[in-house]
Amino acid sequence: MDNTKEKLIEVKNLKRHFKVDRKNVLKAVDGLDFSIYSGETFGLVGESGCGKSTAGRTIMGLYQASDGEVSFKGASVHAKKSKKELKDLTRRMQMIFQDPYASLNPRMTVKDIIAEGIDIHGLAKTKKERTDRVNELLETVGLNADHGNRYPHEFSGGQRQRIGIARALAVDPDFIVADEPISALDVSIQAQVVNLLKKLQKERGLTYLFIAHDLSMVKHISDRVGVMYLGNMVEIATSDELYEDPLHPYTQALLSAIPVADPQVERSRERIIVEGDVPSPINPPSGCRFRTRCPMAMEICSKVEPKFIEHKPDHWVACHLFDQPNQ
Repeated sequence: MDNTKEKLIEVKNLKRHFKVDRKNVLKAVDGLDFSIYSGETFGLVGESGCGKSTAGRTIMGLYQASDGEVSFKGASVHAKKSKKELKDLTRRMQMIFQDPYASLNPRMTVKDIIAEGIDIHGLAKTKKERTDRVNELLETVGLNADHGNRYPHEFSGGQRQRIGIARALAVDPDFIVADEPISALDVSIQAQVVNLLKKLQKERGLTYLFIAHDLSMVKHISDRVGVMYLGNMVEIATSDELYEDPLHPYTQALLSAIPVADPQVERSRERIIVEGDVPSPINPPSGCRFRTRCPMAMEICSKVEPKFIEHKPDHWVACHLFDQPNQ
């Protein structure tokens, strides 16, 4: 990554804990450090329950951080703000949600759903300007003006997700968190939505945090990829580098599970099977959190938490296999 590019989002030691009861705390996000550069797509992957969606919502400010800091263009997202400052921030940072039906108000027409942000931020001076803007957004995401008078239940999952994308675009944001935007869609529709996101990014200079568990789709859309496990980041690299030379045993296992279209290659591939279940984020293992399932675990892994180090240029990893002096 060209470090001369502007850092749009900076995440430093970000934590988001949830109090379960008087004694227990669920550590959904527990010390994330990474940056997202202007104009890039940063993919965030990991198993269900690893904390990636919570991380996305905390970065957006929908959840208050328990500790750490998120900054957008150098300004803290979680600092106390005036109404005007908060309004400006929400205009520049938008979110596309995982469930395209649950995130749309069933009592509102599509036109009013898309125009809600336009109304709040006063981006249209007249009723005609409002209508024209909504129609333009509908066409941008592959729908037409007639769809504006319908309700969310009248659309397919793929069309509803396009409505969600139009709503996010309505306020001309700089940064969009796409929280598993394709997981609820048919495979044939997933590629359409991803290609639409890529097209819009090119046309509008958008920056994405793309959260998903489908690693093949993440490779297709992302410039860089971060791999999360149990609330921590274990590896970050450019998309090509991560898929060609994964360093962390967890990343290697995830990538080995991606099916290959060639039957001969698929038969000869060695699958890395990760044994056991993901430990509870209420009581994570000591040292390296992956050690209880790692085929390469060493004695140090149970005692010392591995540091997040730059093992190769722009390739970061948190694993004792790479931070020992004799390696």
